[in-house]
Amino acid sequence: MKREMSQPLRCRCGGVQGTVTHPERASRGVCYCRDCRAYAHALGSASTILDEMGGTDVIATLTRYVTITAGMENLACLSLREKGLLRWYARCCNTPIANTLRDFRIPYVGLVHNCVEHSSEPLDRAFCPVRIWVNTKGAKGKPPSTQLRGFISLARLAVSIAWARIGGTYRNTPFFDSQRGTPVVQPRVLSASERERAMSAI
Repeated sequence: MKREMSQPLRCRCGGVQGTVTHPERASRGVCYCRDCRAYAHALGSASTILDEMGGTDVIATLTRYVTITAGMENLACLSLREKGLLRWYARCCNTPIANTLRDFRIPYVGLVHNCVEHSSEPLDRAFCPVRIWVNTKGAKGKPPSTQLRGFISLARLAVSIAWARIGGTYRNTPFFDSQRGTPVVQPRVLSASERERAMSAI
């Protein structure tokens, strides 16, 4: 069955809404790192973000394929550390939206599964099956190993990121000011005590 050319993006309460175009170009993986798990606990939503082995299902794509159509005022940004990933979420209901690097010239975005599960199609059909498993030493169990198709998918994404950097399309992003390269929302960095609580909850 052919995928739709775009998929809906929305938070749990509908306060943030948008679209993801070219879902056929996305890669999908599960991350088991401590930071992703701590982030889920920091939002107070670990039970809905993490799978049974403590992993986060992430759809990796380019920032230019993501558009926020409503609720930009509800978009918030959190980081576990001063130089850590920027983790975007909906402040209205603490639904995770996406992870980006701090340098907007690298137009990678990892959409957390919660914000794209409102399609009439399951994620395997709307985007693609999970083919990448990373930081598996942190898993509560033994997840599958990344196979050749997963590495090919990562390589294609890396090439797309490089071309976006060369062509200047990295500036098309809902998460950064296209001229200054600064986040559209001031990131809130967790304090040492907040980070310790989130980490200890893992």
